[in-house]
Amino acid sequence: MSALEPVPDEAPARRPRREMVEAQIYEQATRLFAERGFAGTSLQDIADAMGMTRPSLYYYVKNKDQLLARLVTEITEAPAAATEEIAEREVDAPTKLRELVRLIAGQQARHAARFQLVIRSESELPDDLAVAHEAAKRRVLDGFTRIVDQGVRSGEFRPRPVRTTALALIGMCNWVAWWFNPAGPQSPEEVAEQMAEMAVALVAQAPDRTPDVPRPDDPAAALALLRQDLDYLESVITTPTSKD
Repeated sequence: MSALEPVPDEAPARRPRREMVEAQIYEQATRLFAERGFAGTSLQDIADAMGMTRPSLYYYVKNKDQLLARLVTEITEAPAAATEEIAEREVDAPTKLRELVRLIAGQQARHAARFQLVIRSESELPDDLAVAHEAAKRRVLDGFTRIVDQGVRSGEFRPRPVRTTALALIGMCNWVAWWFNPAGPQSPEEVAEQMAEMAVALVAQAPDRTPDVPRPDDPAAALALLRQDLDYLESVITTPTSKD
């Protein structure tokens, strides 16, 4: 029996070895999907990369869709569940936003290649997986939106269009996957912490609204600021309060 041939699964002592092999298969599949695309990668390619036969590979995985489903679940489903949990906590909006950005940005830094792969493979996802992926993205957007809305209503965040602000914050987090350098001077945790502080500073209501106060000789700016606040006030009055 070769080093990567399947072993009976009954022995508890051998389960860690199976998990190790499955993790290696997952890593090789992720690399090949990134290099060749999902459609351009076969199970034989993955078996060859693992140095095992295709029948042996079937012992660990049934098909490519199973590998892709695990990848999508890791990258989108898990953050969606965490986003919902954070949004429902009984704490102030800045604390929620700080923790959520720390979570999302940290994941993008640690799993940049996997996130990029999911984004590039969206058009190739099987129908059921594509539906789940889109649903997970909506859940993340909903969580960010709820937190921003909470902060605006409490006066902790500046009155800005809530959905646009939420999308901007998500985009800021996701962009980490494209610029983060694992060999750079900052760790994923350090980057995530910095992004979290930047996110809160971006939306926080400044003391006495100092940055938003127009110059005394600029009545047009004062009128624009007043109109902006009135527009937001109208949207709050006419829109039912979201229920946590």
